Amino acid sequence: MKAIIYCRVSTEKEAQKSSLIRQREELERLATLHQIKVIKIIEERHSGYDIDREGIIEALTLLKENAADTILVQDDTRLGRGNAKIALLHEIKKIGGKIFTLSEQGEPQLSETDEMVLNILATVEEFQRKLVNYKIKRGMKRAVKNGYQPQKNLSNLSNNGGREKIEVPIGEIVKLRQKKLTFAEIAATLRGVGYDVSKATVHRRYKEYIDSMQADDNF
Repeated sequence: MKAIIYCRVSTEKEAQKSSLIRQREELERLATLHQIKVIKIIEERHSGYDIDREGIIEALTLLKENAADTILVQDDTRLGRGNAKIALLHEIKKIGGKIFTLSEQGEPQLSETDEMVLNILATVEEFQRKLVNYKIKRGMKRAVKNGYQPQKNLSNLSNNGGREKIEVPIGEIVKLRQKKLTFAEIAATLRGVGYDVSKATVHRRYKEYIDSMQADDNF
């Protein structure tokens, strides 16, 4: 097990300095007791109700990069409070991380309400993922039905399915728009073949193209 020790107090008051020191020392002993390898110790002074904390964001990044798999904390309130705590618990679970608390000598025991909220969040994210996939499939089917052939029209399609495609294929956007696809469907279609574009980007690039064409006509 590779872990991050995370210590937090809520204010910059000097009186809370001793709390940070105590948290760190206790968590270091906890890691030694359970033979946990500590790769990073993060201390910060910030309200637990705020999710925009440099320290906790660094901890999440280390989990996402697989540099660590566990966060060691005194108790789950050190991660955060209120909505911020729920959001962090959900994010840690989603990226496959674990939480080990000193107070419970293991994973935190959540209340029924917290468990319910986390289950709702997971269900909503799964629904959103399926909705996005459905939009991509629908947009692609509609485009193909109208004669669109991505294997012929998208020059970057052979790039091993990679997502590093900076250029937005304005020619394909125009073709799909002429086939009466909405900007959302065009964006979904292009994402389906590897172009990481949003509806807003497609709309903006199409408008820029139309404006440039009109400017040429008026010249």
